[in-house]
Amino acid sequence: MYLRFVVADIDEDSEKELGVFLAVGYLRDDGKLYAYEEEQYDLIRQWFNENLEKPTRFTASKPPFYRKKNKAISWFKDSAGEHLSRVRSLVAILQSHGIQVRMLKTERVGYIVYEDEYQVVAESFSDTQ
Repeated sequence: MYLRFVVADIDEDSEKELGVFLAVGYLRDDGKLYAYEEEQYDLIRQWFNENLEKPTRFTASKPPFYRKKNKAISWFKDSAGEHLSRVRSLVAILQSHGIQVRMLKTERVGYIVYEDEYQVVAESFSDTQ
């Protein structure tokens, strides 16, 4: 099972619902986070930078990748307990600002372009949302 946490806004690259990392980042950029939330966000991002590999691909297209739109989206594996716990802290920040967050679950993420122990990055199949 794969999990993803999203808000209603649409990401212009993937054309899918925006993930919580970007959603909290946009709140921060707009100056809408309290100081303690900014600190929490920074600590969470730092933890992820140290404990989650950065995906090497976000497209199923052949090289050169820089010319292609990054349509792939990231999903956590349901076995990534510590990672999911920290993502839920980002969800709490968004919810405290009145932003609804949905947790998506699926067995079918699409065409996988990157995978590691905790996550997959995949371009959705054409017959899925």
